[in-house]
Amino acid sequence: MAADLFRKDLFKTNDNSNRLRKKTDANIEVDSTGYRQLIGKLLYLTFTKPNITYFVQVLSQFMDQPTEEHLLTAHGALKHLKSAPGQGILMDAYSDLKITAYCDNDWAGCPDSRKSVTGYSIFFFGNFLVNWKSKKQSVVARSFTEAEYRSMESACCEVIGLKNLLADFGLNQGITVRLYFDN
Repeated sequence: MAADLFRKDLFKTNDNSNRLRKKTDANIEVDSTGYRQLIGKLLYLTFTKPNITYFVQVLSQFMDQPTEEHLLTAHGALKHLKSAPGQGILMDAYSDLKITAYCDNDWAGCPDSRKSVTGYSIFFFGNFLVNWKSKKQSVVARSFTEAEYRSMESACCEVIGLKNLLADFGLNQGITVRLYFDN
């Protein structure tokens, strides 16, 4: 059991995320208090390791009835983080005054509710990541295009808020904004 706890392949989100998303798994349930504490720690770590944000968002949906598979996968995330201690958010002292946002979604990705998940990352001063989000959309999108527009809308609202904050600091001259999406 202990050897299985830290297998490297547990953190492969592409392999596990679809299987983990279903709430109807007939797997062995585990102590939900310990699972909640572990997810809380992973949520805290997303501030400096944003590459696990989507993964933690998927795992956090099972805090009411976590299974052994969810717990093992969460421990796999910790193992992944432990294997790369030097990686994190870095800021360059000399960069351009620009905001770059990347957004994406997975149309109807949740098999239980058919809701899409919005995700975006916003970079400032070149490559400095200042904000990111991975959240299930509040309504069911009727098409991929609608889900994509909702994702872009979330990113644009955050960019506008960041521009207003910079204007309050007197840094609103010469800011360029770019929004990228996958289609």
